[in-house]
Amino acid sequence: MGAGSSSLALESEGGSGSSPSRPSLDDVPESCVSSIFMYMDPPEICKLARLNKTFHGASLADFVWETKLPSNYKFLVEKVLGQSPESLSKKEIYARLCRPNCFDNGTKKVWLDKSSGKICVAVSYKALRITGIDDRRYWNHVSSEESRFNTIAYLQQIWWFEVGGELEFEFPAGTYSLFFRLQLGKTSKKLGRRTCNVDRVHGWDIKPVRFQLSTSNGQQASSECYLHQQGNWGHYHAGDFVVDSTNTAPLKLRFSMMQIDCTHTKGGVCLDSVLICPSEFREKLKQF
Repeated sequence: MGAGSSSLALESEGGSGSSPSRPSLDDVPESCVSSIFMYMDPPEICKLARLNKTFHGASLADFVWETKLPSNYKFLVEKVLGQSPESLSKKEIYARLCRPNCFDNGTKKVWLDKSSGKICVAVSYKALRITGIDDRRYWNHVSSEESRFNTIAYLQQIWWFEVGGELEFEFPAGTYSLFFRLQLGKTSKKLGRRTCNVDRVHGWDIKPVRFQLSTSNGQQASSECYLHQQGNWGHYHAGDFVVDSTNTAPLKLRFSMMQIDCTHTKGGVCLDSVLICPSEFREKLKQF
């Protein structure tokens, strides 16, 4: 910095001699850049890392990325990535956790939101208890590009509709929402165009579906609504739960949806998965 200041002074005084060197981004110490990166979002850090070697080196600092990782990142690395947290750099951990990672035999996926580092979890219908799922008179397993798990369950017709599941997971502190991802109608492609057959949709406008959520630390929530979204995937809210910063133990969730009024049949619904995400993400659910 002293050399840079001297050259600026010579220039301002109109001094002659060798051409003065101007200070540049290369003159900023790497440690200073890293300290600034601690207060920036990951996408911004990645963009600035392309400027020069100094910024690139600063973007690799472990202490920068440790501030972006969720508090339970060690649990995620061991359970989901199957590795020791000490064997990976913090930036590599962040990058790998931002991709959807499977666990529990591929029936669940977890990923970090790239901008905020907050956790989202999806549970395939294959990990749920579904009345009649093994009877092809009622349910069919259908391949689908519209599912994170590439397969959905399609209900043709049933009297007793009940779906339940459990998840034990270590969540960072925060407020989370749980949704069932459903669609009325069966999607297909004709000549490259998406179409949805709703001919078998029936029974969902007679009685509402009841959604329930409970946690191992005593939280409970429930809601009721009619299924109405034909031809498009919808996220039906079961409830919210709060994870306290003092609670570091895994939390066990139980969740269900049911419509068990046997005075009528219901059918024509696709079940994809259960989504658990930070409650503030509700406005961007279409991304999921």
